Amino acid sequence: MALNTKTDRIPAQISSHHTECAFLWDESFLWGLMAYDALTATNLSFELISSEDIRNDALDNYSLLFVPGGWASNKLKTLGDRGIEKIRKFVRAGGNYLGFCGGAGLATMDGIGLLPITRRHTKERVPSFSGRIRLITSDHPIWRNIAEPIFHAWWPSQFVLTGETVEILATYGDALPDSFSSDLNVGDVETAGEWATLEKRYQINLNPRRLHDEPAIVEGTAGKGKVILSLVHFDTPDDANGSMILQNLWRYLTHHRNKSSIWRNRTQYDDKEKFPKPPFAPFSPGGYGQDDNLKLISEMATAVRGLILLGERNFLWFWRTPFLLQWRRGVRGLEYCTLFVMVKEIMEIVGQLSDNSYMRSQSDQSPSTADRGIVNLESNLKKISKLLFPFVKKAERLLLLERFAMQHEHITYEKCDKPEIQKIRRELFSSSKSHGGLFKRLIDEIDATLFALIRQKAID
Repeated sequence: MALNTKTDRIPAQISSHHTECAFLWDESFLWGLMAYDALTATNLSFELISSEDIRNDALDNYSLLFVPGGWASNKLKTLGDRGIEKIRKFVRAGGNYLGFCGGAGLATMDGIGLLPITRRHTKERVPSFSGRIRLITSDHPIWRNIAEPIFHAWWPSQFVLTGETVEILATYGDALPDSFSSDLNVGDVETAGEWATLEKRYQINLNPRRLHDEPAIVEGTAGKGKVILSLVHFDTPDDANGSMILQNLWRYLTHHRNKSSIWRNRTQYDDKEKFPKPPFAPFSPGGYGQDDNLKLISEMATAVRGLILLGERNFLWFWRTPFLLQWRRGVRGLEYCTLFVMVKEIMEIVGQLSDNSYMRSQSDQSPSTADRGIVNLESNLKKISKLLFPFVKKAERLLLLERFAMQHEHITYEKCDKPEIQKIRRELFSSSKSHGGLFKRLIDEIDATLFALIRQKAID
């Protein structure tokens, strides 16, 4: 069968060895890929599953469900009532749940309701903090071998504990000077002492000191199962502290720690550099060969790279890590960053698989090939390209209009008085902060293809 849509996926492939952790891929996008990279680099065992797999009882094969970041509201939609109930039953029967950021939000009372926690309203929290922050930790096994508890938080929500059964494993301490609040460097603003003035100007809470003593990581139980929810991204690639916590979490939440081969350790990020080099080199249509699929994905990657470079030329963003941009207030950045990283990942995997039986099977129409559920790569890439090239063209126009508007007025990603800007924004992103419009259609197609390629790569 050909995999062409997000709902047309192969069932979970249960490996011959016992893998205790299921990694829920759906509606994670950049955060899912970031977690995938961190877990494989840390040599932890897991298997990717979809919401459809959960609805079809895949959780019966695991002892731990890991849910990475991403919009919790979108995760709820793709799980549906049946998937939500399957997760509840899994945990109540003794399965463990680990959620980071959006995956943590999914388990609160605003989502599945595994723990008596809600999320603080946007107007009451610091909505745009990102970067390194010190934690104040409890005496718990997950902090084993951590000398300095400094970790990464990427635009986290904030917990409100509504019951006494939840244990706080860590609270927020001081943000490090190289972190950001919105597009403001924390160290620079601390030196100038301008938080009050800037909060009035930005009309949001900016001072990271507002996070002090707020719960960052919590633990509770739901039935017989353990639930750990973290607003901190221990899955930030190339973070030694985060890698250690991941190992400790696997020891704590699974019966034993399995080891799997590392499919790759893609990034070569020198953590001594404050601002790492851009995580790409010029793309060449012939870089992996002249195969039509490789040529098409390379052309798409080149188009998206051009979009990123346009933003850099116009001082709209810069790379903070190989996965994440820092963008100016007034434009969207996460969506463009997500698009670039995921398209680049598809190109890399297709290149790696280009000489093996997987790629040759694209032209094999035998029943055995169909039964394996191999992704129809040619069809998928053509569908993606029909969405991607128009998106890039309109996004380039939008970014330039937003850049010029910044010179005359105060704008945000959602507020601007220019009719043409508003029109293109609605078309590309809708009015939703949690992805919408043409971008959502495009990234869904990319996500389905990437999911299938990663799982097929693991099988091969």
